[in-house]
Amino acid sequence: MAAEEKWKGWISKEHKEAEQAGEKEPCVLLGQQLGELGKFAYAALCGVSLALLFPENEQSSFRTEFIEAFVKWLDLPDTVLPAMTAFAGGLGGEGTETFTEILLKDPILEENPAVITQDLLSFSLRDGYYDARARVLICHISLLLRIPLEDLEVLEESLLESLKEQKEEESETAEVSRKKKERRKKLKRYLLIGLATVGGGTVIGLTGGLAAPLVAAGAATIIGSAGAAALGSTAGIAVMASLFGAAGAGLTGYKMKKRVGAIEEFEFLPLTEGKQLHITIAITGWLCAGKYGSFTAPWSSMLQSSEQYCLAWESKYLMELGNALDSLLNGFVNMMAQEALKFTVLSGIVTALTWPTSLLTVASVIDNPWGVCLHRSAEVGKHLAHILLSQQQGKRPVTLIGFSLGARVIYFCLKEMAQEKESQGIIEDVVLLGAPVEGEAKHWKALTKVVSGRIINGYCR
Repeated sequence: MAAEEKWKGWISKEHKEAEQAGEKEPCVLLGQQLGELGKFAYAALCGVSLALLFPENEQSSFRTEFIEAFVKWLDLPDTVLPAMTAFAGGLGGEGTETFTEILLKDPILEENPAVITQDLLSFSLRDGYYDARARVLICHISLLLRIPLEDLEVLEESLLESLKEQKEEESETAEVSRKKKERRKKLKRYLLIGLATVGGGTVIGLTGGLAAPLVAAGAATIIGSAGAAALGSTAGIAVMASLFGAAGAGLTGYKMKKRVGAIEEFEFLPLTEGKQLHITIAITGWLCAGKYGSFTAPWSSMLQSSEQYCLAWESKYLMELGNALDSLLNGFVNMMAQEALKFTVLSGIVTALTWPTSLLTVASVIDNPWGVCLHRSAEVGKHLAHILLSQQQGKRPVTLIGFSLGARVIYFCLKEMAQEKESQGIIEDVVLLGAPVEGEAKHWKALTKVVSGRIINGYCR
């Protein structure tokens, strides 16, 4: 809440300044308002951070393209490009602290250092593709500048809220003016894109297609007039539609319409309402009677992002496995109680523990559903990979989290994605809890190429 209040005050000031300036003067991007030394330090800090975060050879093209575009974004002279490219290639990492100090001393950052987060967000969204690697970089730079990551969350959420409000607040006069501009600029094809999203799309898809001038006005209150200029231009119409998918609906309501191979059930269930610039997909490992009889129950308190989904998959088989696990657990508890009683009566005498015949019977029962679910989880993981690669979720970073067989789904999803060329920049972070998969390093190396941020693997030896 503190971060939100801070931003509201700063945003209000920025909005007033934008209104006073009017539309006569061209917008100047936030990064370009820095002094020459500040801009150099800003670009250099991004360069050395790129090299630190993505040192692999496979990421060299991303590093180079990012830093070249960023030098142009800051309107730096071409003569500095070789130095920035060298930084992005791995040189100058020891200067990170120096670049940080120089940047923080720039007058533009004195009142609110988070304008850097704001500017990087504007830059990263300029083409309608919020690359997961770009978001990892923004988080890293924010931490270096001692900017709370919640400020980034507030910026992302506020941008979307602003866009939603613009549709609600559009007056009759504004509507007439907008239509005149559309006719004058011959934006018929964008109008058709907007109408196509009305059925199943989001407000953002609608606003992006039908109210381009308002997109710029709304975004200006959040990311500054200059930053909004990049998103609210003619190209900005396609930018917002691109971020949230062609129809704007993303994963909401996605359901497999017919059987795919061995998979019988595959559907995304929304855990939260609303949209966000990055999403989380949670995957349950098994189902059982009672409180955890649904896919969504284990994730009721998850605070990973504002837009969350749960993958519902093969519920019949996961319920069979859950029931078998319950039976096994109950049998084990009864056995331990009996053995404890024996030790109480015959204190000091230690004998070899023999599992009861009834428990051995239950153990054999679990073998079949476990084997079935092992196979199906791998197939579901491969199908999930193709869903993400086809960008059903739009061009936004995705965080995956799962336990047990749900973690196995993620493992095989990443393995499948690693075999495709266009798999980088989609997955931000991954959290695996008790994944029943291979533990040798050679099986995991390929996965690191797909995940832009961290792979957190919680397991018991």
